[in-house]
Amino acid sequence: MNVREALGAATESLDAAGVESSRLDAELLLGHALGLTRTALYSEPEREISANEEERLRSFVERRARREPAAYVLGEWGFRRLTLAVDARALVPRPETEVVVERCLARLRGLAAPRVLDVGTGSGAIALAIADEHPDATVVATDISAGALALAHENRDRLGLTGRVELVAGHFDARLPGPFDLVVSNPPYVRPEDFESLQPEIRLYEPREAVVGVGAHAAIARRARELLGAGRWLVFECGDEQAAEVSTTLRSLGYEDVTASRDLVGRDRVVEGSWRP
Repeated sequence: MNVREALGAATESLDAAGVESSRLDAELLLGHALGLTRTALYSEPEREISANEEERLRSFVERRARREPAAYVLGEWGFRRLTLAVDARALVPRPETEVVVERCLARLRGLAAPRVLDVGTGSGAIALAIADEHPDATVVATDISAGALALAHENRDRLGLTGRVELVAGHFDARLPGPFDLVVSNPPYVRPEDFESLQPEIRLYEPREAVVGVGAHAAIARRARELLGAGRWLVFECGDEQAAEVSTTLRSLGYEDVTASRDLVGRDRVVEGSWRP
């Protein structure tokens, strides 16, 4: 079997399993099995693949056909300009969360040595991206999941950001002295009654406690008032059709200049507000 044939067969298998991004995922899995980039697959279509490579590909395709996220199969995923280790201990970093980082960087622009708190860091994606792209920032990242925090540790250490990103178990405690210049969170926001309607990749594989939650935005916003410096910012990711509700919550808690920003497909996804006690 050559590269072209293997790619076609993998695409057909994933398509039959209901994977919407079957061609892209087949390219990613085949490239991973062969140690090639997606571009290289098309420059060497007649290259024969070995029995070991074919077996690796078969294993990857079978996992993805069971609707395990491609990121978990690959063991890594791109987020902004970082490549993060990912597995079932934390959510797969998503493109819409890159917009969260973009808004955080906009609010931090011009600040000397800003301090940031990332509540519910998961794989560390938001915290590490902010530290990577704002070289003067220091970030405290928290999570209640020991597994997620261990994954964030792995990513932090591999990226060489140990000195600028502190990882803390739990969410809010005495180890989080303010003031912070920005508090950011992508909390669990899927309503319990909506869980069964989610894609199998989320419902069957990603940690439920990082997906399902009610009232997290309000709880974090209340606590953040005690940690934010005057005129500093709280930035949230929220679910589809939740931006108006989250915005109302922030205003009711005394936040000002509350705005919503759209994600890459035009949905209101990021809500932010400033705290002026």
